Amino acid sequence: MKILAALIIATLFGCSPAPKDNATVLTYGSPYSPTHPFSRADRTWMEWIHKESQGTMRVQPYWSGSLLSNEHSMTELRHGVVDIGLITPIYARGGTHMIRAQAGYYGGLTTFTQQVALYRCMEKVDPQFATELHDLVVLAVQGGNLPGIVTRKKAVQKLSDLEGMRLRAPAELLPVLKHLGADPVDMPMGEVYSALAKGVLDGVVAPADTLKSLHFAEVAHYYNNIAIPRGAYAARAMGSQRWNSLTAEQQALLTRGVPVWENALKEELNKAVAAGEQEGHALGLQFANMSDTETQRFLEIYNQFAENGARHLARYDIDGLSTFRYARELASNAATGEIRCKGEQ
Repeated sequence: MKILAALIIATLFGCSPAPKDNATVLTYGSPYSPTHPFSRADRTWMEWIHKESQGTMRVQPYWSGSLLSNEHSMTELRHGVVDIGLITPIYARGGTHMIRAQAGYYGGLTTFTQQVALYRCMEKVDPQFATELHDLVVLAVQGGNLPGIVTRKKAVQKLSDLEGMRLRAPAELLPVLKHLGADPVDMPMGEVYSALAKGVLDGVVAPADTLKSLHFAEVAHYYNNIAIPRGAYAARAMGSQRWNSLTAEQQALLTRGVPVWENALKEELNKAVAAGEQEGHALGLQFANMSDTETQRFLEIYNQFAENGARHLARYDIDGLSTFRYARELASNAATGEIRCKGEQ
């Protein structure tokens, strides 16, 4: 029903307007507001497309979920609700088993650049990535700021403090947090503010940028900088049917725009962390660091559960273990800070 409603709205909005200057107009949908860091990066990319095409291609955005939803974004793109959209396959309810699992393979990596590079290496060697993103053309892969732990009434200073706490966390962290005695849940990030304010949640695993971008500093009092690993994922995509309708020159332009979009996301996320920390301090949040010993213990548990998750993909006839081992080898060899795929000089 949601997809049908979106299709009707798309028709009413005129998702493929016919401009007077005969420029090609591509519609873009995002569940975020136009002021969110993701959206600021999106707008940087849109401006680049318009400039590089000399005005022959424009992107018309539809923000705040007006056309594209969080939950069904990939399906909506495949059906042409919008031409291009923000997707989150790591949170999809079904059909993206490998992409959800691989989000836990990044232990030890700390930068957006490393995360994106590791994702690119994995997708090169594992065809399951393309299978799960069928009928989509990926226009940007997104890494992210490393999450800490935001809590309402109880400071987290060591792992044992997590016991009994109800925390919102990404799917790959649920078994880790359960092992540590917490009561983790996976819910859309857009619902977390309300849940924290009402006391439904004790906290959320999230990076410092959310203290401002999602206003968590208004409903929480503590932040622990444990720097939990974060995975990359295909985050912006176009439906293949619309892609195939473009000229070779237009496709080449969008392909050249991939690193532009990814760099814009990196820059906006870096700015957002600084702004989030500043907001937290301004509103009186107490910041704490996890000890090196506790952090190392967390990483060991994290990697153990990531391996278990990779092994369990066999139930879907997916060889997740080989990709996990490949990812861990590349991550372990990133002594210089760079991720290099096997065979690259």
